[in-house]
Amino acid sequence: MPNFFQEFHTLNYTIKNSDNVLLFAHSRPDGDTAGASLALKEYIKNIGGKAEVACFDPLPDYLKDTTGNDFKFPSQIDLGQYKLIIATDSVDRGFNKIKDRVGENQITAILDHHPDITTRGDINIIDPAFSSVCEIVYEFFIFNKIEINRKMATCLMLGILGDTGMFQHSNTTPHALEIASHLMKLGAPLSKIVQMSFSNKKISTLKLWGKAFEKAKIDSKNGMIFTVLTQNDIAECEASNDDIAQVSGILNTVPGTRFAMILSERGDGIVKGSLRSEEYKDVDVSKIAARLGGGGHKLASGFEIKGKIVETEDGWKII
Repeated sequence: MPNFFQEFHTLNYTIKNSDNVLLFAHSRPDGDTAGASLALKEYIKNIGGKAEVACFDPLPDYLKDTTGNDFKFPSQIDLGQYKLIIATDSVDRGFNKIKDRVGENQITAILDHHPDITTRGDINIIDPAFSSVCEIVYEFFIFNKIEINRKMATCLMLGILGDTGMFQHSNTTPHALEIASHLMKLGAPLSKIVQMSFSNKKISTLKLWGKAFEKAKIDSKNGMIFTVLTQNDIAECEASNDDIAQVSGILNTVPGTRFAMILSERGDGIVKGSLRSEEYKDVDVSKIAARLGGGGHKLASGFEIKGKIVETEDGWKII
């Protein structure tokens, strides 16, 4: 794992000398990008600074309820007023859309743990060895001897739990568990986060999962288990895109399969693909995602392509 001591020092110095900081979360935000951004926002607020979190999509209700925060849309902010802009997690899925509008007198910092991102800033803290960006932010706090309060600990726990699949994914390192233990000691309510973020499912969510599982098929040639969800499926169940998040992970637990994929229509003519596997299955799903214009980690990747899902005599296709 690289030594980011210089970058950690520079980022903290820049935060302390910036009157106004913008934190940018990736589109379709999850616990990691939200937790990292909101933990940094809380720190900046605690030292008397000003900060906002912007995102092209709203904060999901379960994250809003857990953190008590919300996001601003980029159209609601004056980008030029921020001396420092910090993009957290999957920066090629959101921040890349505004990077060209950043002025030469503005400083950008990139915090990411995805191996294939192309966006860079003035300060770059990027390493796929971290379980999550929240783990990076934790290390940033520890290095700079920053007090982590209960709210910050809760936000960081959200990201670590989310990106490790509640400590079930292969990126669950002993150090990630040590961090989680420390965050619990600092007041992060582990059971509450699990309940609100992962276990507390609405009937609409369960109905949508039922549709996904009913459509699931296994390709015996490559060991893929896959399913699809259309916009009609989501509407019929009175669900939302947020309810799709865990389906690929659940499918990936089916015995005899090597990897899982779910295709879901996300509106605006976009189909999102989510891929999951496990270390012992010996499948690098990031290579599959890359061939379709996406990317991610070896065991958890995704892609987005234009089109819609249709059912034909030969099966589901994107046209």
